[in-house]
Amino acid sequence: MKLISFFQLLVHRKTHSSACSLLVQSQKGNHSALKQGSSAAQPQPVSTPCSQSNPFLDACKLFDELSDLGVVSATAIIGQFARRNRNEEAVYLFSRMLVADIRPNEFTFGTVVHSSTELGHIHIGKQLHACATKIGLHRNVFVGTALLDFYGKLSSIENAQRAFEDTNNPNVVSYTTLICGQTGHNEEAVNLFIEMLKAGLIPNHSSFPCAITATANIAALGLGRGFHACAVKFLGNKLDVFVGNSLISFYAKCGSMEDRQEAISFFQRMQRSGCEPNSVTLLGLLWACNHSGLVDQGYSYFHRAKLEHPSILKPEHYACMVDLLSRSGRFTQAEEFIKDLPFDPGIGFWKALLNGCQIHSNVDLGELAAKKILGLDPEDVSSYVMLSNAHSAAGRWQRVSVIRREMKEKGMKRVPGCSWIEIRNKVHVFVTGDRNHPHKDQIYMVLSSCIESLKENELSNYYVFAES
Repeated sequence: MKLISFFQLLVHRKTHSSACSLLVQSQKGNHSALKQGSSAAQPQPVSTPCSQSNPFLDACKLFDELSDLGVVSATAIIGQFARRNRNEEAVYLFSRMLVADIRPNEFTFGTVVHSSTELGHIHIGKQLHACATKIGLHRNVFVGTALLDFYGKLSSIENAQRAFEDTNNPNVVSYTTLICGQTGHNEEAVNLFIEMLKAGLIPNHSSFPCAITATANIAALGLGRGFHACAVKFLGNKLDVFVGNSLISFYAKCGSMEDRQEAISFFQRMQRSGCEPNSVTLLGLLWACNHSGLVDQGYSYFHRAKLEHPSILKPEHYACMVDLLSRSGRFTQAEEFIKDLPFDPGIGFWKALLNGCQIHSNVDLGELAAKKILGLDPEDVSSYVMLSNAHSAAGRWQRVSVIRREMKEKGMKRVPGCSWIEIRNKVHVFVTGDRNHPHKDQIYMVLSSCIESLKENELSNYYVFAES
């Protein structure tokens, strides 16, 4: 089978265009010389990265000269280059395989799709997908899973979904790959995990972290607890650091005070079992302390990590500490902490400080934080909103009016608020003024009833107060 358009796409890529075209020409000459019995059959060296690779030239000669080269041998040659991270050569050799009329199998596609994933080249991956479809191998679970991984890592979720739907009898790896690729699509990830369980597939150590993280991102407490129980059932009590991190993050983000204490207890159990914390573990732990009001305990964990595991500390850990101190109203400590940072604070640090100022109506420090934010990003709407809220809480209505007028003059609009509720293990998401929910009529009817009831209560309270 010859896919000339695919072959041309690869040959004319920027990194290979000159080298590979010269190589093809020289090999055509060599083939002709061999027929004539000429001693000039050796390929002439070309000063390019592609041709300076002797193994690569040898591989190309094998494809040109061995008339009985089969798919197993060709796939093995391509695999050797892929395993050595020489992915461009692997993809190029695949195109030579097609030109030589060697029909690829599922293992060939699995290898070369992985190479295109490593290269991050969406067009090559799509051409490989089309090639697999033409041959009829796109439904093979091995090929389908490789395509899922490719589209997921290159953030092409719709294509990943189509590849999944085309796959015959998807296995746990197929489901896990699609679940982990659902970046920013948390509801879909949760639903896929449930679908996998209903299909009778047993999740593995890679499946649970992605699913539990998705429940944390949508605050689906009931589902997350169910996934935790499921992890213990299938994996036993000795959960690895990745599952442990996702559980700490889950309970820290969306649990009650008791659940956040569970996150801290879980961390302590991980330590006792010999599991070394990494940057994700520490971030979840600090988050739990932050939202439980455990300022001193959070400070202690941070400083212990600074002494014992300094390599795991990243800017987000420092930002979490600023948030921890600001939320608790310890503004002097927060300012000193920012001054002592080993790097220049980014916009997230000043937002954490501004958020604390909004909570505690610290308008003066809030003004400073807002100026820092707008200096880094003049179009940041949230800073104007938080500063306006801080002035509003302090009763400085004139400043509120000035800020809102400035937002209007700059054409800034508030990002619509988003909220969600979990009912019977199903998460319902709403945005401000939402009219897209399938039960919108019933929802707005109940809302109107609640508003009328509140008005009646206010009116009755007014009469009671007037009579007294």
